[in-house]
Amino acid sequence: MSAGDTKHPSEALPYDANEMAIAAGLYVAHDGQLPPPGDWTTWLLLAGRGYGKTRTGATWIATLATSRPGSHFALIGATHADARAVMVEGEAGLLAVSDGAVFQPGRRRVYWPDNGSSATLYSAEEPGLLRGPSFHFAWGDEAARWSDGPAVLSNLRMALRLGDHPRLLLTTTPLPHAWLKAIASDAQVATTRGRTADNQVNLPLPFLADVNRAYGGTSLGRQELDGEFIEDREGALWQRASFEAHRIGTAPPLLRVVVAVDPPAGEGAKVDACGIIVAGLGAGGIAYVVADRTVQGLSPENWSRAGAHAADEFSADLVVAEGNNGGSMVRSMLVAADSEMNVRLVHATVGKTARAEPVSALYGRGKVRHVGPLPALEDELCGLGAAGAWSGPGRSPDRAYALVWALTELLLRGPRREPGVRAL
Repeated sequence: MSAGDTKHPSEALPYDANEMAIAAGLYVAHDGQLPPPGDWTTWLLLAGRGYGKTRTGATWIATLATSRPGSHFALIGATHADARAVMVEGEAGLLAVSDGAVFQPGRRRVYWPDNGSSATLYSAEEPGLLRGPSFHFAWGDEAARWSDGPAVLSNLRMALRLGDHPRLLLTTTPLPHAWLKAIASDAQVATTRGRTADNQVNLPLPFLADVNRAYGGTSLGRQELDGEFIEDREGALWQRASFEAHRIGTAPPLLRVVVAVDPPAGEGAKVDACGIIVAGLGAGGIAYVVADRTVQGLSPENWSRAGAHAADEFSADLVVAEGNNGGSMVRSMLVAADSEMNVRLVHATVGKTARAEPVSALYGRGKVRHVGPLPALEDELCGLGAAGAWSGPGRSPDRAYALVWALTELLLRGPRREPGVRAL
């Protein structure tokens, strides 16, 4: 995509000709790389690695530089080296997308001699250097890595005072900084979100396959590939590092398998989900969380059938179900779905946090492994607070409660049975 193009490059190429375009060295832009409509002053592009953030920023700057003679730009990288190596000289940087640009390293400047536009390089490590100059436009790259983002932004916004409509573009893979999240939630900011996969037409297939196999669904993958804000909550019973430290790709042979069901009260689209978690016990007393088969908005007949299917799929020897809400009905619904199902009802006689705490401690002792990515379950676990507060996604941590029943059955029953849980 050259600096002067006004036509979306994909309009000139059939979508099924993308491989031919790549082979010919052409870049096929996607909609997320085009400036959003509207009268915005700040455009925040939050996206995964390989989304094309750098090319988007470089093309935006180059297009403005050639179409608006005499414009002055600020280019801010995490360091001076980053600004030069990525934003200017990189394979998707300004020199690659603008034929008329000349780099003057000694002056930290990119210059367009044909019309007098210029872009000056800055480092986020020196926010004070932005206090004096004035600009029409600015591009800040990898803003989440800036050592003092708020200071850089405050100085930069005061420096954007030339022309009739100064604008700022921030491109970054997100990190859960409060200041960055505040920008993303600002209704006056045009925010574009994207995933690595959105730019798959311009990325090597082996690269996509490798990163998805290694990181897909993990906390790191959701941040670096899917462009999500991933963070640990203060006081939460679970931290994401514990999942990543003990995540495995395939479960070993299991001595027994249980399916835990946390049924909702009532039915319908707005009712809480029915948590359904599959876990097994391996050698050495290690538990493996194998699958999340949670279903939402289903009738008792349907969620009990989902529980039966999970038990059949993983050859479970036991289904553990919470019976606090209509215990006999829960048992009868599960048995009706599969007459040969071995069902044990459990009742909670202590609070949900008290039940979750000993299970959380199992993770701290390295007694639990997650098999593959389980993002929805892990989000709920990280939302359970030691003080009983629920701050995770959705209305209720139904997956998390089902996991607590599963691991209690596998690791905490028997001679050291957890107080407060009894079988009926």
